[in-house]
Amino acid sequence: MIKLSTLAETLQGSEIVKLGNEINERIRQGEKIYNFTIGDFSPAIFPIPQELEELIVQAYKDHRTNYPPADGIYELRKAVSNFINDNEGISYEKNEILIASGGRPLIYTVFKAIVDAGDKVIYAVPSWNNNHYTHINGAQHCVIATSPENNFLPLAADIAPHIKGASLLCLCTPQNPTGTALKKEELEKICDLIIAENNTRADGEKKLYLMFDQMYWTLTYGDTIHYNPVSLRPAMRAYTVFIDGISKSLAATGVRVGWSFGPANIIAKMKALLSHIGAWAPMAEQYAVAAYLNQPEKITAFQNEFKEALEDRLRKIYAGFIALKEKGFPVDAIAPQAAIYLTIKLDIFGKTANGQTLGSQSCVTTYLLDEAKLAVVPFYAFGNDDHSPWYRLSVGTCRTAEIPPMLLQLEKALEKLS
Repeated sequence: MIKLSTLAETLQGSEIVKLGNEINERIRQGEKIYNFTIGDFSPAIFPIPQELEELIVQAYKDHRTNYPPADGIYELRKAVSNFINDNEGISYEKNEILIASGGRPLIYTVFKAIVDAGDKVIYAVPSWNNNHYTHINGAQHCVIATSPENNFLPLAADIAPHIKGASLLCLCTPQNPTGTALKKEELEKICDLIIAENNTRADGEKKLYLMFDQMYWTLTYGDTIHYNPVSLRPAMRAYTVFIDGISKSLAATGVRVGWSFGPANIIAKMKALLSHIGAWAPMAEQYAVAAYLNQPEKITAFQNEFKEALEDRLRKIYAGFIALKEKGFPVDAIAPQAAIYLTIKLDIFGKTANGQTLGSQSCVTTYLLDEAKLAVVPFYAFGNDDHSPWYRLSVGTCRTAEIPPMLLQLEKALEKLS
């Protein structure tokens, strides 16, 4: 065996991508699968805004095909500054904003700018990829287990025992994979913990920073309200780095335009890191997004229709799971609050089907795929233990007409269990 770096030898690939590849292969072979795994959108169902598409095409016609500036074009950074000020009431200057090709390179550079090998990184599970980024940095995992009673979100009381000496706290709200959002009071308590901890640290000592991933913040439903730490506690401005962009808010995952904003000194270091990685958003897309962000009435019109369609799917599937629960099947779900995800419970570990015991959560996932033709992502793909009966269901590729037959197929599969 050829020896590679310790990181290469120990890093796990994305469990979600692996599962998705297996499902896509079965679909290619003609099998009917209700695929609710991917945190993406089918362009046939949820296309990007027509105006944005036209702006992208025009930008290419205008030959916007050279390298962009390392921190993003001025026009887009200005548009982002105006957008977050108008919609969140927080003000960031152009040198406090960094543009990249989506959220991933920004998260990577936040870690690289702040976290040294051996540093403590605090994150809750389930959560998206924090375990992998912590591993990539050789940092110490401070993992917080969450519960359905708290919508699988961390509490300040859970964070407090880990906070002494930590370098980075990772929060995502609305959260991937749960589709739930932190309440105002809990986020205030978490901010107060960070501020109090940093007040104990000496000048020249590394502070505790918050990476605040709000990629889904525009997609809230019902009475759910998104809050951000800087609005709640202005002192958090010095310690908070935001992750944001258009991937989820405009169904534009493939357009690859994201942004981060935070303290100028951290953003400058992230910019330097990106200059070596080259994970910049394409020039044409940057010009197009800059122009689109300056059309608030068109954004509002798109998002109203977009959110209504997403919420309708989430609520119909949620109602279907609750109906199955009321029939006595071992399932449950958390009412949708935000994003494109529904948290569902399929508590069939240890049950028997076709003479075989479902002896692991992997077996449960396979049974659901084989018998119900239902593909969902187990929470162990998001850092939970491999016995968790909870799953992420994503509606970004869901056609409304498929919901009733999917639920019927699931019911038939559950009836076969003993």
